[in-house]
Amino acid sequence: MLQRKTILAGILLLGAAVFGSAQQVVEEIVAIVNDEAITLSEFKREYDERLQAAQAQYKGEALDKAIEFVKTHILDEMITDVLLLQMAKTMNINVTDQLKMIVENIKKTNEIESDDEFKRALSQQGYNYDDWIGTMEKRIMREAVLRNEVGRKVVIDDAEIVDYYKKHQDEFVVPDEYQLRAVYLTIENKEAAALEARKAEIEAKVKSGTPFETVAETDSDEPLKEAKGSLGTFKENELDKTLLAAVKPLKKGEVTSWVQNKNGWYLLQVEDRKDSRVLPFDEARGSITEKIGIEKQNVEVQKFLAEIKTKNYIKILKPNPFEDKS
Repeated sequence: MLQRKTILAGILLLGAAVFGSAQQVVEEIVAIVNDEAITLSEFKREYDERLQAAQAQYKGEALDKAIEFVKTHILDEMITDVLLLQMAKTMNINVTDQLKMIVENIKKTNEIESDDEFKRALSQQGYNYDDWIGTMEKRIMREAVLRNEVGRKVVIDDAEIVDYYKKHQDEFVVPDEYQLRAVYLTIENKEAAALEARKAEIEAKVKSGTPFETVAETDSDEPLKEAKGSLGTFKENELDKTLLAAVKPLKKGEVTSWVQNKNGWYLLQVEDRKDSRVLPFDEARGSITEKIGIEKQNVEVQKFLAEIKTKNYIKILKPNPFEDKS
């Protein structure tokens, strides 16, 4: 087998040389994985896709780091992908039903009624339907191989979960939570004197015993008027610092003085609050199990990938394909 693959490598190299001498290079080979070649055009296409994804997700220094990571790892990851797909074919993995389910879930989530509408939606986002389906199918096949080969090796016992909980109590601290309602007044296009008069009028209503929810509905500006002033529930680290400073000293049912931030004026009521606490073990157990499982799985995946790379024929013909990128 190795001899045949070595011959294949020689043929590909010879072909490149022949085409090169005629100055009619049809395609250049970056790497050979068993009987399959990764071409320079495939490499560039994959790099461009990953670059676009990084640019959509990151900015500034984070983007620079993401691009550097892609450049450093892309060829190795492409080789890995080829190996996993080859294994999937050898194992006769069929993901047709799973792929259909994924498509149907996407359609349902986005309220898309037909396949034609789904294709149009993909096209509007710059995706060719057949290419997208092919990419998804390959991804699912690779994941199936990893589940089959690695998943069964990940075992977590109760002692590990308990030990992690005891040693990482800080990870399970739930910060203070506040359920808030507000009367909101926008400052846009409002004269200062008129705004102060309105604030005083609203504050008088609340102090006279008018239910806060009623005042929030009748006197708030949009967008809180329709919601009857309901802001929702926030953890301490999720609240605007100005609003947090106003509500932090209050008990359930109490109302702040008027508070201004960049959007306008708020009169806030603490409808409910939960003080900071450590999550009980029973509530933390699920997240601990997931965290340990992911860590163990990552270790096993790296071991598995390193192993299959030693057992298969891999020849890198162009270690730095970026020399050809403009």
